[in-house]
Amino acid sequence: MEMLRRSEVRISGALAVIVGRSNVVGMPIAHMLLQSDATVQILHTKTPREEVERAVRCADILVACAGQPQVVKGEWVKPGATVIDVGINPVDDSSQPKGYRLVGDVDFEPARQRAGKITPVPGGVGPMTIAMLM
Repeated sequence: MEMLRRSEVRISGALAVIVGRSNVVGMPIAHMLLQSDATVQILHTKTPREEVERAVRCADILVACAGQPQVVKGEWVKPGATVIDVGINPVDDSSQPKGYRLVGDVDFEPARQRAGKITPVPGGVGPMTIAMLM
């Protein structure tokens, strides 16, 4: 929420789509967005893919916290939307020294072309979380 506020993202009246329903991220952020007068839609791993795509295409604010690498395709992102990618997932990459790289729940490069604002993975939500805890 602090990232949205400091980035001057309009929350009141916005359609916020949360992809993930965990008790750690998904449900708390949905509740906080509701308290800030957003209209909130919660999707999860059992939501049909076509429904996820439809909802993401309409989202003014998208929070991806499903714990699945690149489950949200960049071309689904509504032009100008704010995208908060909470996911951090290792994927095999033999070109990297450790044999893997970290990606978010959103396919970043194509999403970046459409989003008004987007958090990178790594380096987005994690450092902000640490700063807020300190």
